[in-house]
Amino acid sequence: MNYLRLLLLLFIFYTNCPYVLGQELPPIEDFIPESTEVESQNWSISQGDNKYLYAGNNKGLLEFNGKKWTLYPTPNKTVIRSVKVVNQKIYTGFYMNFGFWKRDEFGNLNYTSISDKIKEQLVEDEQFWHIIHQDDRILFQSLNRIYIYNTLTDVIDIIDTKHGILGIFKVDNSVYFQNTKKGLFKIENGEPVLVNDLSYIDNDIIVHLSLVDDDLLLITRNNGFYRLSGANFSKIFERLEKSLEKNSIFSALRLADGSFVLGTISEGILIVSPNGAILYSLNQYKGLSNNTVLTVFEDHDNNIWLGLDNGINCINITSPVRIYPDYRGKIGTVYTSAVYNEYLYIGSNQGVFFKPLASDQDFEFIQDTNGQVWDLFIYDNTLFCGHDSGTFIINKENSTLISDALGGWNFKTIPGNPNLLLQGTYNGLVVFEKNGDQWSLRNKIEGFDISCRYMEFYQDYLWVNHEYRGVYKLSLNQELSKIQTIKKDTSIVKGDNSNIVTYDKELLYTNQQQTYFYNTNNNTFDKTVQDSRFKQIKEDLTGKIIKDNRGNLWVFAKDYLGQITESQFSEALKINKIPIPKSLRKEMLGFENINHIQEETFLIGTTKGYINLEVSEFKFKERDIILDKVQVKSKDADFKAIALSEEELTLPSKVNTISFGFTIPEYDKYIIPEFQYTLEGFYKDWSKWTTDSNIIFENLPPGDYTFKVRAKTGDVINSNELSYAFTIDRPWYASTIIIIAYMAVLIVLFLLINRAYKEYYAQQKSRIVEENKKKLELKQLENEKAIMELNNEKLRQDIESKNRELASYTMSIIKKNEILNSIKKELQKSEKQQKGLKGVERVIDQNLNNKDDWKHFEEALNNLDKDFLKRLKAKHPDLTPNDLRFCSFLRLNLSSKEIAPLLNISVRSVEIKRYRLRKKLNLDHSDNLVNYILEV
Repeated sequence: MNYLRLLLLLFIFYTNCPYVLGQELPPIEDFIPESTEVESQNWSISQGDNKYLYAGNNKGLLEFNGKKWTLYPTPNKTVIRSVKVVNQKIYTGFYMNFGFWKRDEFGNLNYTSISDKIKEQLVEDEQFWHIIHQDDRILFQSLNRIYIYNTLTDVIDIIDTKHGILGIFKVDNSVYFQNTKKGLFKIENGEPVLVNDLSYIDNDIIVHLSLVDDDLLLITRNNGFYRLSGANFSKIFERLEKSLEKNSIFSALRLADGSFVLGTISEGILIVSPNGAILYSLNQYKGLSNNTVLTVFEDHDNNIWLGLDNGINCINITSPVRIYPDYRGKIGTVYTSAVYNEYLYIGSNQGVFFKPLASDQDFEFIQDTNGQVWDLFIYDNTLFCGHDSGTFIINKENSTLISDALGGWNFKTIPGNPNLLLQGTYNGLVVFEKNGDQWSLRNKIEGFDISCRYMEFYQDYLWVNHEYRGVYKLSLNQELSKIQTIKKDTSIVKGDNSNIVTYDKELLYTNQQQTYFYNTNNNTFDKTVQDSRFKQIKEDLTGKIIKDNRGNLWVFAKDYLGQITESQFSEALKINKIPIPKSLRKEMLGFENINHIQEETFLIGTTKGYINLEVSEFKFKERDIILDKVQVKSKDADFKAIALSEEELTLPSKVNTISFGFTIPEYDKYIIPEFQYTLEGFYKDWSKWTTDSNIIFENLPPGDYTFKVRAKTGDVINSNELSYAFTIDRPWYASTIIIIAYMAVLIVLFLLINRAYKEYYAQQKSRIVEENKKKLELKQLENEKAIMELNNEKLRQDIESKNRELASYTMSIIKKNEILNSIKKELQKSEKQQKGLKGVERVIDQNLNNKDDWKHFEEALNNLDKDFLKRLKAKHPDLTPNDLRFCSFLRLNLSSKEIAPLLNISVRSVEIKRYRLRKKLNLDHSDNLVNYILEV
C-alpha cells in the first residue's frame, strides 16, 4: 500500500509539474554573436536554400553560414523586426521601410528598398513585424496595414484596417490575419474576409495558426489551444492549462513532426506533443541563453532556432544525443551507471541516485550512499556498489553495507567460481562469497596491498595496473587467500591515464599516448600488432580504452568517441567513430565511463550529469561545401574581394596572395565538419584535417592553380569536392612579348658576339704568330743558355778536379809529414849512438818546414775558393794567420787527427786550437764550428 501511495503521489506530481524534472534533453547550441556591433534582441529567423541562417537583430540583418556571423546594418540604423528568405532574396521589414537583400558577385548582401516608391503612403512610425510569402506575392504586416508586393509587376497593394493587426499567418495556401477588434480574417482575391469574431477566446492574441484535419488550430497567448471547425470553437489540450496558466506565450510554431514549440515571455519554451502532452521544457536554468523567446523557427534539418531577448539558440531536436544537464548540482559528476530491474542507477561523487528507466521523473537519492561511488556492478541478479567507504548491495531505493574495505574500485568474476567475486580496493584485493542468497566479505588476499583500480584475468594470472607504479602479474593460490608470486612488467613505458583490458584472447595496455599488445611468445608487451585482430585499427587506438558493461571496448580519443565492433566479413575489428570531441563530452579525465542502457543507447558520465547516446542514429549526410568568399591582395595591401561567379580568374604577378572562405552550414552541436584542402600546381598532397574554414596562400609564384577542398562529417568523407581554378600571370618582364623581345635581343647579341669572335680569333691568330716568333727567339736563348750551362758544368768539373787535386796534395803532405816525423823519432832514438845522424835530422827538419807546403796549400785553396779567407778576415779581423790556416783546414772538413800532422802538432793541441778559435768566433756551446766555417 505504501508503494502504491508513493506511485500515486509521483503521478500527481508529474502530471501537475509546470516543467518536468529529470529529463534527458536535446543539445542546445548557444549562438550569441560576439561582435560588439550586434545587439542582444533577435526578432525573426529564416533560412535560405543554401542553409544560411538570417536573423532580424536590433542592429540589422545577421547572416550565419555555420562558421561566422556577418552583420548588415539597415540603411536607417533601426531594428529589423521581420525576416523571410524567398529564393535568392532576403526580405526584411524594419522601421518605416521594407525591401530585400540580395547577394552580389562578391558574396556580400546589398539592400534594395521596396517601400521607397510609396514612402509617402506609409503610416507615421510604422514598423513591419511579419512577412508572408504566398505564390508570387510578398506580404509585409505592420500594426496597421498589410502591404502586398507583387514580385512580377513590382506593384504594391495595401490592406488597411481601422483597428490594427495583431498577427498574420500562412496556413497551407491561405493567408489569415487577426484584427484587433473584429477577429480573424482571411485574404481572398486581395480582400479581407471575416472568418470568426474570436469572441469565444475573449479576443486573446493568436500567436500561431495551423490546419488540423481541415480545421484551424489556434494557439493563443494566454488561453492555450483551440480548435475552430467552421463557426464552432472548442478548447483542446486542456491538461496544458495548468502548465500554461503562469506562462504567457509570445511565439509558437508547429513542427514538421506535428509537435509544437511554445515560446514564453519568462519561462523559455515548452515542447508539446501532437496530442498535447508536454514532452519537456527548456529554460535558462536548463541551458537556454534567456527565458524570453521572441521567435521560433524550424530549419531544413529540423533544428529549432530561438530568437531570444538575449542571443540566439539552436536546439538539435533530432540529435541522437540527449543530455542530462545537472545545472543544480544535485547528482554531481557521474562515474558509473547501471540499469537494474527497469531502474536507471547513477553513481557519482555525491552518492547513488535512481529513477525509473525511460521516465521523466527526477532522480532520487539512495540513503546511506552519500560520498564517492566508483562502480555499479550487476552480477547474479544483484546490484553491487563499490564506494569510497566500502561496498553496498543496492535493492531498489535501499542499500546494505557488506564490506567496510575502503575504496571499492571494481569487481571481477572469478573463472570457475560462480559464487565468488573479486574486488579491487584502495589497499589490495578482497573476495566476496555467496552463502545461500546472501553475499558477504569472505577474506582479504594477503601479499599485495597496493591500489587495484584496473585488473584483468588473463592466462591463469591476475594482471593489475597501477597508473603510477606499472603493471603487475600476480599468481593466486587455489584458496584465493594470498598471492604466490608477483612479477612487475618492465616492457612497457608508463603513461598518463593508463588502463589494462582484455578482449577476446588478447591483453592490451593503453594510455593517452600509446597502446601495447601482450606477446605470448616472449611474454612482453609490444607496440607492434603482429597477428592481432586490432591490426587494422591500431592507428585509431589513441586515447584511453575502457570496457562497458557488455564487455565492448570504447576509445575516448581527443576528437572522437570510438566504438570497437566486430566486422561482418572478417575476424578483424573495426571502429565506429562518433565525432563528439572531448571538449563537448566533458568527462572526468582519468575516470571515463560508458555503459549500455537499452537497445542502442549508451550512457556517458560527465562532470555535470551525463549524456545519452543513440549510436545507431549517428548517420551522417553528405553536405555540399559552399565557397563563401575569395579575396586577393598584393604585398603590404589589404584583401580585396573577387567575384565568385568569375570562371577564369587571372591575377597580376604582384597580386599573389589569395584567401578562400568556405563552409558547410551544419548546426548540430555534436557534428563538427572538418576540411582537407590542396592547391594543385603548388602542393602534391592533401593537408591534414582541420576545422578551419579559411585558408590563405601567400607569395605564390606565377602559374596555373586549382584550389580543392573536401569535407567530412564524423567519419564520412563527402564525395563532392569544391574546386576553384585561377592563374597568376607572369610579371611584365616575363610576358610573351617581352620574351620575344628577349629572343630578338639574344639574336642580335649572337650576331655581335659572332662578329666579335671572328675579330677576336683573327687577333688571336696574329698574336699566335708573334708568340711563335718569340718562342723561336726564346728557343735560341734557351740553346744559348744550354751552352752556357754546359760551359758552367765544365767549369764545375774543373773545380771538382782541382778539389780532388787539392785533396790529393793535402793528403800527400799529410802522408809525407807523417813519414818524416816517424823517421825523425827513430833517428832521435839513435842520436846517442850515432852523432852523425844529426845532419840527417836537419835535412828532415828542413823538409818538415811546412811554410812552403802551406804556401802551396794556400794557393790551391785560393784557386778553389778565392774569397773565403777574405770573407772570414772581414767578418773576424782579430784572427791571426795561423787561425786563418786552421780555418782553411776546417773548411776542408778535416778531422783533428788529420790536421795535427799538417801543423806538426799533437791531436790534443788541435782540440785546444778548436776551443780557442770558437772563443774568437764568439760561438755558443751549441753551435757547430765546422758548420759555421762552411757557411762563411
